[in-house]
Amino acid sequence: MKVGVPTEIKTDEYRVAITPAGVREFVEHEHEVVIQQGAGAGSVIPDEEYVEQGARIVPDADAVFEEAELILKVKEPMPEEVARLRPEHTLFTYLHLAPALELTKGLCDSGATCVAYETVEDSHGRLPLLAPMHHHAGLRQREGQKGADREERNQPVGNAAEHDQQRAGATGEVENADREDQASPGNGERAG
Repeated sequence: MKVGVPTEIKTDEYRVAITPAGVREFVEHEHEVVIQQGAGAGSVIPDEEYVEQGARIVPDADAVFEEAELILKVKEPMPEEVARLRPEHTLFTYLHLAPALELTKGLCDSGATCVAYETVEDSHGRLPLLAPMHHHAGLRQREGQKGADREERNQPVGNAAEHDQQRAGATGEVENADREDQASPGNGERAG
């Protein structure tokens, strides 16, 4: 299968649908990956990191949609992306179709198979692709952040081990704070 990743074009969306490690997984399973030039820039992932893992960089979204069978995105497609979809495509992204009648109609008319991350269930009926988003949203709210600013996005990305250690530290701090909140007076408990 040929997997394609276009640059996200929705306003204020800086994420990319795949990491270099994700590219490596696809390539190791004999799939091809094409990524739009600069797709990872908002997440501070240079094209070279994708190429090192076996992806091929293409110049624009038209090339991604022309070559790929599976289109990976982060957010729902914008009208110009819906216009590029064909019946042989499978689109995998967050869709949030309930309030978006025009988008729903456009996706149906395209003939593409569209899979919404938010509807994927595991064998226990859970929504595993929503869990990381809820966790992430909770951490950001807890920290009082409204989103990454440009200065944060331009910081160099450390190696995966450093990132995991930072996440584990942040998660531990939040979990400890949650336990403290639950045990403090004013949260349903009476002070002695």
